[in-house]
Amino acid sequence: MKKLAAKVADYKQRLEKGQTSEIKPDHVQKVLAKLEKKQVDLKARFDAETDPGERERLTGKLGIAREQIARARWLLDELD
Repeated sequence: MKKLAAKVADYKQRLEKGQTSEIKPDHVQKVLAKLEKKQVDLKARFDAETDPGERERLTGKLGIAREQIARARWLLDELD
């Protein structure tokens, strides 16, 4: 999260200088909704899967999805 906080600070500096466009909370909410839907789909696939190798792969994908959801929620809090 420290790297993400540094990126947000850098973004805010560039925004003040007019070097970037503003990230709108609505955009982050749309991305968050997509991530949450993907997580539900992955969980359903995991529950239906019987192959241990495939379950392990899906576990990794679920972990990444959870991490991205946490980042999106954190960014949304920062934008508010």
